[in-house]
Amino acid sequence: MSASLLRSRAAVSGAKAAPSVRPALPRSPVVQRRNASSSSSSPGDGAVPLKAALYGTAVAAGLYVSYLYATDTRSFVHRWIVPPALRYVFPDAEDAHHVGTVALKVLHEVNLHPRERDTTLTGPELSVSVFGTELQNPIGISAGLDKDAEIPDALFDLGAGVVEVGGCTPFPQAGNPKPRVFRVPKLDGMVNRYGLNSRGADDMAIRLRDRLRRYARSIGATETEVLNGEANVPPGSLRPGRLLAVQIAKNKETDEKDEQAVAQDYVYCVRRLARYADVLVVNVSSPNTPGLRELQATEPLTRLLSAVVDAASRTDRKQRPKVMVKVSPDEDEDAQIEGIVQAVHRSGVDGVIVGNTTKRRTGVIPEGITLTTKEVSNFHETGGYSGPAMYSRTLDLVGRYRKLLDNYAFENGKNAAPTTQKVIFATGGITNGEEARNILNAGASVAMVYTGMVYGGAGTVTRIKRELKDKA
Repeated sequence: MSASLLRSRAAVSGAKAAPSVRPALPRSPVVQRRNASSSSSSPGDGAVPLKAALYGTAVAAGLYVSYLYATDTRSFVHRWIVPPALRYVFPDAEDAHHVGTVALKVLHEVNLHPRERDTTLTGPELSVSVFGTELQNPIGISAGLDKDAEIPDALFDLGAGVVEVGGCTPFPQAGNPKPRVFRVPKLDGMVNRYGLNSRGADDMAIRLRDRLRRYARSIGATETEVLNGEANVPPGSLRPGRLLAVQIAKNKETDEKDEQAVAQDYVYCVRRLARYADVLVVNVSSPNTPGLRELQATEPLTRLLSAVVDAASRTDRKQRPKVMVKVSPDEDEDAQIEGIVQAVHRSGVDGVIVGNTTKRRTGVIPEGITLTTKEVSNFHETGGYSGPAMYSRTLDLVGRYRKLLDNYAFENGKNAAPTTQKVIFATGGITNGEEARNILNAGASVAMVYTGMVYGGAGTVTRIKRELKDKA
């Protein structure tokens, strides 16, 4: 019986058919994956570390660019963000001053402080000869910003040719009761009655000595070699083309009528600080120390300055520091200026710093400016006022002092050896390059800023120098 017949019978009889068998699909071989090793890797395995390296480089570059921008005095943040923020966060101006000083000190220690990066401002166009030193530029920072010589290097890094620290009294004193610093924002002005708060000459001397020793070690020189100029930098600034001025004053409780006691105060400061200064500044013009401005009378001023010059000449180094006297803008009568000029020449002082804060309030508020109630109150607080309104008075005084100093030297030196021209530094109301240029053209060698930095920020010196250079 054929197979086909059997199959047909089975279908008719209802017999169960054998289950059909599905053909098996071919299996892919199972491959056990192993971690890539240096001996065997797939073509795409290097992309991950390459991407990580690229990302890391981009982040590092971004951080570096941010660092350069944030620490550049030209940065937007230093003018338009930091000063307003300090005024907003710290209603008390002295608190803001203290925080700013501490911040600069800490940032300088970790190399995150603002510094002048504009290399075009170090050329000969801005250089000026002062006391035999070729200053890199004629812009200075006045005393008061760094009262205890805590941040002179941070201030030099802002681009200043001269930094003045102090004023320093022989013994520590707290100054006047707080509050003692008041803002007048619409005038970009301030009133202060600090009263020469100071940690004392011994404290400042220790700080400046340690600074000198660190510098000497960093260049492999001795302290004596640096002091004697063998390191090719001024012994005060420790930087080529820069000068460090140290302002000194008497203690508040020292009776101004006791000339010997007053002289002893200043001489004590000279003995402790002269080694570490390029210039000593005799402050007889602070409006906040009772009786201090009375020392500007010709005879007592001559005797005081002569004592300071004599003490400075005994400084234990090759060249003594120069001596300047800081005079009041309120002593502006011809007779008063002539008396100060006589004292300067008779004592052998090397120059004058023209300007300080003023007790006067007339002619300070420009027409069209209306102060708030708070600003009016601050403006009339007891103390010395400083701000842009002082500029015209400073400019006038510089011209008058220049003329009288030169005339006195000419008239009294006809039969004597020619004398070196007395140097003038000017401070008071200078906020821009044009004002600085006018001050310099009037006869000053250095134009100094203080309140302008409070409102203009860390880039103020750089900005003034740029404006000076661009319009030269």
